[in-house]
Amino acid sequence: MLSLLSCFLSLLSFLVHSCIRPWTQAKISLKDEKEIDEGTSYVAGEEETPKGLLREQMPRHVAVIMDGNRRWAERAGLLTSQGHEAGAERLIEFAELCFKLGIETVSAFAFSTENWGRHKIEVNCLMSLFQRYLKSKIHFFQSEEIRVSVIGNLEKIPESLLGTIKETEEATKRYKKKHLILAIDYSGRFDILHACKSIVKKSQQGLIREEDVDQTLFERELLTKCTEFPSPDLLIRTSGEQRISNFLLWQLAYTELFFSPVLWPDFDKDRVIEALVSYQSRERRFGCRI
Repeated sequence: MLSLLSCFLSLLSFLVHSCIRPWTQAKISLKDEKEIDEGTSYVAGEEETPKGLLREQMPRHVAVIMDGNRRWAERAGLLTSQGHEAGAERLIEFAELCFKLGIETVSAFAFSTENWGRHKIEVNCLMSLFQRYLKSKIHFFQSEEIRVSVIGNLEKIPESLLGTIKETEEATKRYKKKHLILAIDYSGRFDILHACKSIVKKSQQGLIREEDVDQTLFERELLTKCTEFPSPDLLIRTSGEQRISNFLLWQLAYTELFFSPVLWPDFDKDRVIEALVSYQSRERRFGCRI
Protein backbone atom coordinates (compact mmCIF):
# COMPACT_ATOMS: atom_id res chain seq x y z
CA MET A 1 0.00 0.00 0.00
CA LEU A 2 2.85 2.38 0.86
CA SER A 3 4.58 1.61 -2.44
CA LEU A 4 1.36 2.25 -4.39
CA LEU A 5 0.70 5.49 -2.52
CA SER A 6 4.28 6.70 -3.10
CA CYS A 7 4.12 6.02 -6.84
CA PHE A 8 0.74 7.79 -6.99
CA LEU A 9 2.21 10.82 -5.24
CA SER A 10 5.20 10.80 -7.62
CA LEU A 11 2.85 10.67 -10.60
CA LEU A 12 0.74 13.50 -9.15
CA SER A 13 3.91 15.50 -8.62
CA PHE A 14 4.88 14.91 -12.25
CA LEU A 15 1.53 16.23 -13.46
CA VAL A 16 1.83 19.34 -11.31
CA HIS A 17 5.44 19.69 -12.44
CA SER A 18 4.27 19.57 -16.07
CA CYS A 19 1.80 22.39 -15.42
CA ILE A 20 4.63 24.67 -14.35
CA ARG A 21 6.76 23.72 -17.33
CA PRO A 22 8.00 27.33 -17.92
CA TRP A 23 9.83 27.19 -14.58
CA THR A 24 11.24 23.77 -15.35
CA GLN A 25 12.36 24.72 -18.83
CA ALA A 26 14.05 27.82 -17.47
CA LYS A 27 15.94 25.51 -15.16
CA ILE A 28 16.94 22.67 -17.43
CA SER A 29 16.28 23.42 -21.10
CA LEU A 30 19.26 23.42 -23.39
CA LYS A 31 17.43 25.65 -25.85
CA ASP A 32 17.15 28.51 -23.35
CA GLU A 33 20.72 28.28 -22.11
CA LYS A 34 23.30 30.97 -22.85
CA GLU A 35 24.97 30.16 -26.15
CA ILE A 36 28.65 29.43 -26.12
CA ASP A 37 29.23 31.73 -29.08
CA GLU A 38 27.30 34.97 -29.57
CA GLY A 39 25.02 34.66 -32.56
CA THR A 40 24.96 30.85 -32.44
CA SER A 41 21.42 29.59 -31.97
CA TYR A 42 19.36 26.45 -32.25
CA VAL A 43 17.99 25.99 -35.74
CA ALA A 44 15.99 23.23 -37.38
CA GLY A 45 18.11 20.56 -38.98
CA GLU A 46 21.87 20.87 -38.75
CA GLU A 47 23.34 22.83 -35.84
CA GLU A 48 25.80 25.61 -36.59
CA THR A 49 29.20 24.39 -35.43
CA PRO A 50 30.19 26.37 -32.31
CA LYS A 51 33.47 28.21 -32.18
CA GLY A 52 36.37 25.96 -31.23
CA LEU A 53 34.89 22.80 -32.77
CA LEU A 54 35.51 21.15 -36.12
CA ARG A 55 32.55 19.27 -37.56
CA GLU A 56 34.84 16.88 -39.44
CA GLN A 57 36.42 15.82 -36.13
CA MET A 58 33.19 15.10 -34.29
CA PRO A 59 32.98 11.70 -32.60
CA ARG A 60 30.72 9.26 -34.38
CA HIS A 61 29.47 7.70 -31.14
CA VAL A 62 29.11 9.46 -27.78
CA ALA A 63 28.18 7.46 -24.69
CA VAL A 64 26.96 9.03 -21.47
CA ILE A 65 26.57 7.90 -17.87
CA MET A 66 23.86 10.22 -16.60
CA ASP A 67 24.81 10.57 -12.96
CA GLY A 68 23.47 13.02 -10.38
CA ASN A 69 19.69 13.09 -10.86
CA ARG A 70 18.93 12.29 -7.22
CA ARG A 71 21.42 14.82 -5.87
CA TRP A 72 20.06 17.46 -8.23
CA ALA A 73 16.54 16.86 -6.91
CA GLU A 74 17.70 16.95 -3.30
CA ARG A 75 19.52 20.26 -3.80
CA ALA A 76 16.45 21.74 -5.52
CA GLY A 77 14.11 20.53 -2.77
CA LEU A 78 12.31 18.20 -5.19
CA LEU A 79 11.32 14.54 -5.15
CA THR A 80 13.76 11.93 -6.44
CA SER A 81 11.28 11.15 -9.22
CA GLN A 82 11.44 14.77 -10.36
CA GLY A 83 15.22 14.50 -10.57
CA HIS A 84 14.88 11.50 -12.86
CA GLU A 85 12.27 13.37 -14.94
CA ALA A 86 14.67 16.30 -15.32
CA GLY A 87 17.37 13.83 -16.32
CA ALA A 88 15.12 12.31 -18.98
CA GLU A 89 14.40 15.76 -20.41
CA ARG A 90 18.13 16.50 -20.46
CA LEU A 91 18.86 13.27 -22.33
CA ILE A 92 16.44 14.13 -25.14
CA GLU A 93 17.97 17.60 -25.49
CA PHE A 94 21.51 16.21 -25.25
CA ALA A 95 20.78 13.69 -28.01
CA GLU A 96 19.13 16.37 -30.18
CA LEU A 97 22.21 18.58 -29.91
CA CYS A 98 24.60 15.72 -30.64
CA PHE A 99 22.68 14.74 -33.76
CA LYS A 100 22.55 18.36 -34.99
CA LEU A 101 26.33 18.58 -34.57
CA GLY A 102 26.81 15.52 -36.77
CA ILE A 103 27.26 12.81 -34.10
CA GLU A 104 25.52 9.70 -35.39
CA THR A 105 25.12 7.51 -32.31
CA VAL A 106 24.31 8.41 -28.70
CA SER A 107 24.17 5.70 -26.06
CA ALA A 108 22.94 6.35 -22.54
CA PHE A 109 23.32 4.23 -19.41
CA ALA A 110 19.74 4.58 -18.17
CA PHE A 111 19.49 1.68 -15.69
CA SER A 112 22.20 -0.79 -14.72
CA THR A 113 21.60 -4.38 -13.65
CA GLU A 114 22.93 -3.35 -10.24
CA ASN A 115 20.24 -0.66 -9.99
CA TRP A 116 17.69 -3.36 -9.18
CA GLY A 117 19.18 -3.14 -5.68
CA ARG A 118 17.70 0.34 -5.17
CA HIS A 119 14.52 0.90 -3.17
CA LYS A 120 11.54 -0.75 -4.83
CA ILE A 121 9.61 2.54 -4.99
CA GLU A 122 12.41 4.25 -6.94
CA VAL A 123 12.80 1.27 -9.28
CA ASN A 124 9.06 1.15 -10.00
CA CYS A 125 8.95 4.87 -10.68
CA LEU A 126 11.94 4.58 -13.04
CA MET A 127 10.26 1.78 -14.98
CA SER A 128 7.13 3.93 -15.21
CA LEU A 129 9.22 6.90 -16.37
CA PHE A 130 10.92 4.85 -19.11
CA GLN A 131 7.57 3.64 -20.40
CA ARG A 132 5.94 7.06 -20.27
CA TYR A 133 8.82 8.77 -22.06
CA LEU A 134 9.21 6.20 -24.80
CA LYS A 135 5.47 6.19 -25.39
CA SER A 136 5.22 9.98 -25.50
CA LYS A 137 8.29 10.43 -27.72
CA ILE A 138 7.52 7.93 -30.49
CA HIS A 139 6.14 10.62 -32.82
CA PHE A 140 9.09 12.86 -31.97
CA PHE A 141 11.57 10.11 -32.85
CA GLN A 142 9.74 9.54 -36.12
CA SER A 143 9.57 13.22 -37.05
CA GLU A 144 13.29 13.61 -36.32
CA GLU A 145 14.11 10.25 -37.95
CA ILE A 146 15.89 8.95 -34.85
CA ARG A 147 16.30 5.22 -34.52
CA VAL A 148 15.88 3.97 -30.96
CA SER A 149 17.34 0.72 -29.64
CA VAL A 150 17.23 -0.66 -26.09
CA ILE A 151 19.99 -3.02 -24.97
CA GLY A 152 20.33 -5.03 -21.78
CA ASN A 153 19.30 -8.24 -20.08
CA LEU A 154 15.65 -7.14 -19.86
CA GLU A 155 14.60 -10.28 -17.96
CA LYS A 156 13.11 -8.32 -15.06
CA ILE A 157 11.60 -5.52 -17.15
CA PRO A 158 7.79 -5.22 -16.74
CA GLU A 159 5.78 -6.62 -19.65
CA SER A 160 4.15 -3.26 -20.32
CA LEU A 161 7.56 -1.59 -20.70
CA LEU A 162 8.82 -4.41 -22.92
CA GLY A 163 5.81 -3.85 -25.16
CA THR A 164 6.58 -0.13 -25.41
CA ILE A 165 10.25 -0.87 -26.15
CA LYS A 166 9.30 -3.19 -29.01
CA GLU A 167 6.79 -0.67 -30.34
CA THR A 168 9.39 2.12 -30.30
CA GLU A 169 12.11 0.00 -31.91
CA GLU A 170 9.72 -1.20 -34.63
CA ALA A 171 8.47 2.33 -35.35
CA THR A 172 12.00 3.72 -35.78
CA LYS A 173 14.01 0.81 -37.16
CA ARG A 174 14.29 2.15 -40.71
CA TYR A 175 16.16 5.35 -39.76
CA LYS A 176 19.89 5.37 -40.42
CA LYS A 177 21.64 8.66 -39.63
CA LYS A 178 20.67 9.17 -35.98
CA HIS A 179 20.72 6.35 -33.45
CA LEU A 180 19.79 6.61 -29.76
CA ILE A 181 20.70 3.54 -27.70
CA LEU A 182 19.25 3.18 -24.21
CA ALA A 183 20.93 0.69 -21.89
CA ILE A 184 18.28 -0.60 -19.47
CA ASP A 185 19.02 -3.52 -17.14
CA TYR A 186 22.46 -3.43 -18.74
CA SER A 187 25.75 -4.79 -17.44
CA GLY A 188 29.03 -4.83 -19.34
CA ARG A 189 29.90 -8.17 -17.74
CA PHE A 190 26.54 -9.61 -18.77
CA ASP A 191 27.12 -8.34 -22.31
CA ILE A 192 30.47 -10.16 -22.54
CA LEU A 193 29.13 -13.36 -20.95
CA HIS A 194 26.12 -13.29 -23.27
CA ALA A 195 28.45 -13.02 -26.27
CA CYS A 196 30.61 -15.91 -25.01
CA LYS A 197 27.59 -18.15 -24.49
CA SER A 198 26.30 -17.33 -27.96
CA ILE A 199 29.65 -18.23 -29.53
CA VAL A 200 29.83 -21.52 -27.57
CA LYS A 201 26.30 -22.42 -28.66
CA LYS A 202 27.08 -21.69 -32.31
CA SER A 203 30.29 -23.70 -32.01
CA GLN A 204 28.37 -26.69 -30.66
CA GLN A 205 26.02 -26.39 -33.62
CA GLY A 206 28.97 -26.43 -35.99
CA LEU A 207 28.38 -22.85 -37.13
CA ILE A 208 31.66 -21.48 -35.77
CA ARG A 209 35.15 -23.00 -35.64
CA GLU A 210 37.81 -22.00 -33.14
CA GLU A 211 39.88 -20.31 -35.83
CA ASP A 212 36.85 -18.16 -36.76
CA VAL A 213 36.78 -16.45 -33.38
CA ASP A 214 38.42 -13.03 -33.52
CA GLN A 215 37.58 -9.52 -32.29
CA THR A 216 35.32 -8.80 -35.24
CA LEU A 217 33.25 -11.94 -34.69
CA PHE A 218 33.10 -11.33 -30.94
CA GLU A 219 31.83 -7.77 -31.43
CA ARG A 220 29.05 -9.09 -33.64
CA GLU A 221 27.78 -11.05 -30.62
CA LEU A 222 27.72 -8.05 -28.26
CA LEU A 223 24.49 -6.16 -27.63
CA THR A 224 25.91 -3.09 -29.40
CA LYS A 225 25.77 -4.98 -32.70
CA CYS A 226 22.63 -2.92 -33.29
CA THR A 227 24.75 0.10 -34.25
CA GLU A 228 27.21 0.76 -37.05
CA PHE A 229 29.59 2.28 -34.46
CA PRO A 230 29.60 -0.11 -31.46
CA SER A 231 32.66 1.41 -29.78
CA PRO A 232 32.11 4.94 -28.43
CA ASP A 233 34.68 7.56 -29.37
CA LEU A 234 33.82 9.60 -26.27
CA LEU A 235 32.32 8.66 -22.90
CA ILE A 236 30.93 11.43 -20.70
CA ARG A 237 30.17 10.87 -17.03
CA THR A 238 28.62 13.58 -14.92
CA SER A 239 28.41 14.43 -11.19
CA GLY A 240 32.12 14.06 -10.42
CA GLU A 241 32.29 10.26 -10.33
CA GLN A 242 35.31 8.89 -12.19
CA ARG A 243 34.56 5.28 -13.06
CA ILE A 244 32.73 3.43 -15.83
CA SER A 245 30.51 1.35 -13.51
CA ASN A 246 30.18 -1.80 -15.61
CA PHE A 247 29.12 0.06 -18.76
CA LEU A 248 30.27 -1.16 -22.20
CA LEU A 249 33.38 -2.83 -20.79
CA TRP A 250 34.58 -4.31 -24.09
CA GLN A 251 33.51 -1.36 -26.21
CA LEU A 252 35.29 1.30 -24.11
CA ALA A 253 38.78 -0.16 -24.62
CA TYR A 254 40.07 2.93 -26.49
CA THR A 255 37.32 5.43 -25.76
CA GLU A 256 38.26 8.94 -24.65
CA LEU A 257 36.85 9.66 -21.18
CA PHE A 258 35.44 12.99 -19.99
CA PHE A 259 34.42 13.41 -16.35
CA SER A 260 32.39 16.45 -15.33
CA PRO A 261 31.53 17.63 -11.80
CA VAL A 262 28.18 18.94 -13.10
CA LEU A 263 25.05 16.99 -12.16
CA TRP A 264 23.33 15.48 -15.19
CA PRO A 265 20.18 17.68 -15.26
CA ASP A 266 22.50 20.74 -15.34
CA PHE A 267 24.72 19.35 -18.12
CA ASP A 268 23.73 22.05 -20.58
CA LYS A 269 24.92 22.98 -24.06
CA ASP A 270 28.05 24.77 -22.80
CA ARG A 271 29.07 21.60 -20.95
CA VAL A 272 28.49 19.46 -24.04
CA ILE A 273 30.68 21.80 -26.07
CA GLU A 274 33.33 21.68 -23.33
CA ALA A 275 33.39 17.87 -23.55
CA LEU A 276 33.62 17.92 -27.34
CA VAL A 277 36.40 20.52 -27.34
CA SER A 278 38.32 18.34 -24.89
CA TYR A 279 37.79 15.32 -27.14
CA GLN A 280 38.99 17.14 -30.25
CA SER A 281 42.13 18.35 -28.48
CA ARG A 282 43.33 14.80 -27.84
CA GLU A 283 45.58 12.66 -30.02
CA ARG A 284 44.02 9.23 -30.44
CA ARG A 285 46.81 6.72 -31.11
CA PHE A 286 45.06 3.48 -30.16
CA GLY A 287 48.23 2.15 -28.58
CA CYS A 288 50.46 3.21 -31.49
CA ARG A 289 52.88 6.09 -31.98
CA ILE A 290 53.06 7.83 -35.31
